[in-house]
Amino acid sequence: MTEPAADTSSAPSRMRWVILALLFASTVLNYVDRQTLSILAPMVQRDLGMDDIGYAHVVQLFLIAYTIAYLLAGWLTDRLGTQLALALFVGWWSLANMATGLVRSAGALGGARAMLGLGEAGNYTAGPKAISEHFTARERGFAFGIYTAGAMVGATIAPPLIGWLALAHGWRAAFVATGALGFVWLAAWLAIYPRRKGERPAASEPTPWAAILRERPLWGFALSRMLADPVWYFYLFWFPKYLSDQRGLDLATIAATAWIVYLAADIGSIGGGVFSGRLIRRGMAPARSRIVTLAAAAMLAPAGMAIAAGPSIPLTFAIAALVAFAHLVFQINLSTLVVDLYPTRVVATVFGIVAAGSGLGGIFSTQFIGQFAQSGNYAQIFVLMGLLHPAAALVAWLSLRSQPQSKLRPA
Repeated sequence: MTEPAADTSSAPSRMRWVILALLFASTVLNYVDRQTLSILAPMVQRDLGMDDIGYAHVVQLFLIAYTIAYLLAGWLTDRLGTQLALALFVGWWSLANMATGLVRSAGALGGARAMLGLGEAGNYTAGPKAISEHFTARERGFAFGIYTAGAMVGATIAPPLIGWLALAHGWRAAFVATGALGFVWLAAWLAIYPRRKGERPAASEPTPWAAILRERPLWGFALSRMLADPVWYFYLFWFPKYLSDQRGLDLATIAATAWIVYLAADIGSIGGGVFSGRLIRRGMAPARSRIVTLAAAAMLAPAGMAIAAGPSIPLTFAIAALVAFAHLVFQINLSTLVVDLYPTRVVATVFGIVAAGSGLGGIFSTQFIGQFAQSGNYAQIFVLMGLLHPAAALVAWLSLRSQPQSKLRPA
């Protein structure tokens, strides 16, 4: 298996670490804004008169918009360039999160979260493009880990931050305050991120969609995301509700303890990238290093099935933390594999298509999970979630074997 050379035209500069810090910060904000509703779901449901099925429909609207947006966001990122595209996405989703604090009905809530989904997807097409532009193959796993760890930091700080805001000022103020932070980030991004020649929309002829869609591994990687990511959506959107509805924890307790799961995900995010990077330094081909690492993670994730037995609260958190760790090791290496295989000029478009598989998995699983949650059958959900990562790892491995090098790179 051969590894294509990095698609960069200049040596890496120290500025890449500042750029990485900004990508990390945007991902923190992305997940704080996304997590706000799941943390405040009991409050919002009571105020707006929503049951669990209604809440599931709102989550689905977010995921439908999020999935559709991936296809457009990837194309926009490659056309507009990283700087302008990410500025557009962050500004949009920040406004949408602030608007959530103004809703007066379940329908308006669904509309506001759909608008959030349209913007939030762009963070995950612009980020890979920036990493492809500024980091070498050996550094990409670590860079992806840091950038993605922002999601876990956001999810870690969201429970105490949002819980405090809601308890002190009301749930509406929590949405407005967290959304407003995006405009602080926006000023720093526009001031710091370099606008390169390749960032001009007319700088080069775009690669035809037909050529991109003929890439066989692309569809396998999308299917792998569709299988694995419902596990993460479950722990993100439903695990706090499980702790409240089935285990009797109140908002203050959840806010004080749920961060443990997301801290473990942070460790997996960075550690997964570091581990595959070390395999590369020892002589393993980059693509193979990603597959080996994600396969190891997939063997850990089924531990989540043990929560179905209703273990003690500390053990429940420990098992959930292990699943979160494993999922982020898996996700980081699958994402880095996409950047390894595809050239910078199309990487956002390709990544958008692959990531759309994540949204589809969330859409298909959310209604199913909502039905089981409504009837209190969380045990069956935990068992099902435990089966998904091994299947996703097998699909990713078979996809890479089908075409080990992208045909979009020049010979």
